[in-house]
Amino acid sequence: MPPFAATTRLTLRLTLAGAVAALTAACSPLSLFATLSPKDPALLVARDEAYGAGPRQRLDVYAPRGGRTQAPVAVFFYGGSWDSGRRQDYGWVGRALASRGFVTVIADYRIYPEVRYPGFLEDGAKAVRWASENAARFGGDPGRIVLLGHSAGAYNAVMLGLDGRYLRAAGVDPAHVKAVAGLSGPYDFLPIRSEITERIFGGTPDLPGTQPMAYVTKASPPAFLATGDDDQMVWPKNTVALARALREAGVEVDERHYPGVDHVRMVLALSRPLRGRAPVLDEMTEFLRRHAS
Repeated sequence: MPPFAATTRLTLRLTLAGAVAALTAACSPLSLFATLSPKDPALLVARDEAYGAGPRQRLDVYAPRGGRTQAPVAVFFYGGSWDSGRRQDYGWVGRALASRGFVTVIADYRIYPEVRYPGFLEDGAKAVRWASENAARFGGDPGRIVLLGHSAGAYNAVMLGLDGRYLRAAGVDPAHVKAVAGLSGPYDFLPIRSEITERIFGGTPDLPGTQPMAYVTKASPPAFLATGDDDQMVWPKNTVALARALREAGVEVDERHYPGVDHVRMVLALSRPLRGRAPVLDEMTEFLRRHAS
């Protein structure tokens, strides 16, 4: 091998190694996963769209390939204990849902310490309004919206679906929400026992009114509620309690408990490389698609 060729290959290897090291140092594990993991075939059709004036009131939109029209619209809220998270780390969720036929909105929202409860719910409702007003531009049907999320984002999605005050205040007809889906969400967490929930919800005059359980009625939207049996962060009893309350009110519920799945693996099971851990993507999207049809 000529000396210059060996030098070139060595330089290339060092450059790549340095790039990977720099990327790893600059990114959280989730950001690195979002950057490097294989993605589902879908289109990023809008980036950094504003639904409000604040820097965290932005969203991205993913759409199915093939120019589909009148597709159901999914608005996804990520978790992060209401004090962290960013939409750029969940593009793979947007592509996964879009590959299943949904025009998908991944929205940022204001977090602690900028806001406490209910600021993130107000932002979520405004993001749903943006989706309702703009979905048709991307082939979506604004009259067929589903809300979904993981962890704190599951709380956001379910609260918006059950307590119609936030959507109505944002100018959205709650009847346009055809179903909700919550993955490993906190729905029944009183009394407050953790520092995280205390700083987000503590001091609220009506603490029972912060719980999705308080808004269950026979008119509540159908719900897909899933948790992992190994979840030590948000106890599965939250899913059990909300599912039971909805059923007792006569609302259709698909309640899933996945063995061997913990809190983080629940949302990672939506990704292409880790989908074999639990069939949550197929089961959830089948439920949502059926109710949005």
